Amino acid sequence: MNTLGLSVIFKMGCLCSKDDLVIGNSKYYILEELGQGGFSTVLLVEHARTRKRYAVKKIVCHGRDDQKCALQEVEYHKSLNHPNIIPCLEYNVSGCPDPVLNTTSQVLLLLPYYSRGTLGYCLEARSKNKQYMDQGDILRMFLQICDGVKAFHDAQPVALAHRDLKPANILLDVDNTPVIMDLGSVAPACVKVCGSTEAQRLQDLASERCSMPYRAPELFNVESYCMIDQRTDIWSLGCMLYAMCYFKSPYDTVYERGDSVALAVISGTIDFPTITPFTQEMHELIAMMLKVSPMERPYIYTVIEKTQETLQKYKVSCR
Repeated sequence: MNTLGLSVIFKMGCLCSKDDLVIGNSKYYILEELGQGGFSTVLLVEHARTRKRYAVKKIVCHGRDDQKCALQEVEYHKSLNHPNIIPCLEYNVSGCPDPVLNTTSQVLLLLPYYSRGTLGYCLEARSKNKQYMDQGDILRMFLQICDGVKAFHDAQPVALAHRDLKPANILLDVDNTPVIMDLGSVAPACVKVCGSTEAQRLQDLASERCSMPYRAPELFNVESYCMIDQRTDIWSLGCMLYAMCYFKSPYDTVYERGDSVALAVISGTIDFPTITPFTQEMHELIAMMLKVSPMERPYIYTVIEKTQETLQKYKVSCR
C-alpha cells in the first residue's frame, strides 16, 4: 500500500472500526439505529465475542427526574416476568445529569432483538394489498397480548397500566408470538385525581407518553376530581384489535387528516366497514372495549373471557 493510502487510513481511523458500548461485563458493537422516540433511541448491536444480536434502548437523562424515570423503567422490567412482555437482560448507567453544569447521564437497557419487527410494521405491509389476517389468527395473537396486559394489571404490590399499547409497541417473535415492548409509559394503574393541577399534570403526561389514536377518552380531558384506572389499557386494546382487523386504529384516519382526535374519541363513534371478512361477534368484541365511559368498559379478565368465546364460536363456524 502506498504512503498516501496509509495516511488516509490514519487520518480516518481503521476503516473496519465500529462504535461500541459496554453493558455489564460485555462489549457490544453498534450496527445501526432501529428507531428513535421523544425520549430514547433504539440501537441494533452485536455481542463482541458471541456475535449474537441484541437491541439496546439508550435513554439520555438531562436531570435527576429523567434518570429516576429511566431506572423505574428498569424496575418494571425486573418485576414483570412474562413471555409476552420484553425482558431487560442487563442495564448500565453512566454520567451524572445536571442542568446547571449542562451534563447528562445515559441509561442503557439491553433487550432481545426481534428480527421480524413489530405488529405495526406487519399491518402496514399487509395494508398495501388489503391482505387481511385470518380471524382465528388475530384472536389467538390478541389473547396472548391480553395475557401480557393482565400481568401489568395484576402486578403487586401496585397494579400497573402500560398506557401506550399499540401495534408499533408489539414485537413479533419468529413463531408469531406477540411481545409487549416500551415500558417507558408504564405507570401505577389507579390514580386518584384531586384538583385541577393534578388533572393537568396527568393530561400533559398522557399527551407526551400515550399515542393519540390509541389514547383513552379520559386521558384527553382529565377531570379535576376523578379516578383513572387500568381500563385506559382496555380502550387501547380495542383500538389495537380494530387495527389488527383493518390495519389502522379507528382514529388513525382522523389523526392523518389533522382533525381533532380528542373530539372523535370523546364522541364514541366507531365505523366498521360494510364489506368485511370478519364476523359480527368480532365487531361486538371491539365495541365492548371502546366504551367512552371507563365505568362501562370491562376489565382485562372479561376481555380475555369474551375473546376466548369469540374464538370458540369462530372455530365452530369454520367446521
